[in-house]
Amino acid sequence: MKRRYLKYSALAACIGISPITTVMADEATSFSEILTKSATKFNLRYRYEYVDDNSSAKDANASTLKSRITWSSATYQGFSGLVEVDNVSHIGGENYATPSNGKAGEYPIVADPDGTDINQVYLKYKSDGFTGITGRQRILHAGQRFIGGVGWRQNEQTYDSFRLQLPVGPVSLDYSYIWDVNRIFGPDTNGGQPRRYESDSHAIYASFSPAEGHTIGLYSYLLDFDNAAANSSETYGIEYKGAIGPVSIAAAVATQSDYKDNPVDYDAEYYMAELGYKVKGVALAAGYEQLGSDGGNFAFRTPLATLHKFQGWADKFLVTPANGIEDTYFKVATKVGPTNVAIFYHDFSADEGSADYGTEFDAVVTYPINKNIDAQLKYAKYDAEDLSTDTDKLWFTVNLKF
Repeated sequence: MKRRYLKYSALAACIGISPITTVMADEATSFSEILTKSATKFNLRYRYEYVDDNSSAKDANASTLKSRITWSSATYQGFSGLVEVDNVSHIGGENYATPSNGKAGEYPIVADPDGTDINQVYLKYKSDGFTGITGRQRILHAGQRFIGGVGWRQNEQTYDSFRLQLPVGPVSLDYSYIWDVNRIFGPDTNGGQPRRYESDSHAIYASFSPAEGHTIGLYSYLLDFDNAAANSSETYGIEYKGAIGPVSIAAAVATQSDYKDNPVDYDAEYYMAELGYKVKGVALAAGYEQLGSDGGNFAFRTPLATLHKFQGWADKFLVTPANGIEDTYFKVATKVGPTNVAIFYHDFSADEGSADYGTEFDAVVTYPINKNIDAQLKYAKYDAEDLSTDTDKLWFTVNLKF
């Protein structure tokens, strides 16, 4: 378990998403000890974000602070609870646009609006490999390409849901019924971006290992949103992760069509393939990802993904263009002493037609000051061709946990 966490933490540092802090409380031997043996954690994340987007009159300069307190009860006869509260506040002038502050058009969007919110609150039961959770919770499926937490933003995406995780023979099964999606736009969102997706959705992910070092995942996502019908879809797919000698391999294929009240009748496909190789402490990878289009009318969408992880950090493709997208990318990651360094390059084009969307260069450096504090400098540069506008983004982030 420790190795898996360290591996995730290193990857998260490279791509610029803060590793999730797990709050561990003691085991209670009596009902009264549920409270007396509980645990409380605090997390502060300061971020400065600069955005130069040619579509806006002014550059954005956002200085924000996320404050988080997480309380976890002790476990009693398999039951435990958790409450987590976040506050996001701007520091200095509000020289950026959010969906709720009325500055869109004047400034580029920085999706970190002010607000205080309950990020998680749930009851959990765990016994003999079975876990059941009900309430507001974090759900991260595999690489978060379809279901994620958008942990990069100051206000995290969480789910009001009932979730079951259990082994069925050699298969690990993960099922969630989701009745609300609490999005990243904060408690006071307006301006056309709903704070929540009102949902009647099912998310199923099953994985098994046919051989050591090889994992196959099967997934089905039936997404039904009352207040965002254009994002309602049914998706079925399979993915593989493994290695042959020094070469790591990842691949996925999925199909998607309209579901429930989606006003568009469409069918689209998804493909992904990536090869990686590590030599002398340097990790190299090359990949291709396609979100297909149905004749240029509508394209494959992943509205619940941690979208910032995919198709460039400039966030130009948070909604898939109607002509779809093909992303050919390369990445290099290494460590210089204790510092994590990663560089990415993307070449974007349309799936339908011959449009050249543009290219993007991304780079990030993360330095662990000590076990409680880390600092990160991150940069994205999108050069537009046939879609959107040239955009530069720069972030400086400091994380403090105790």
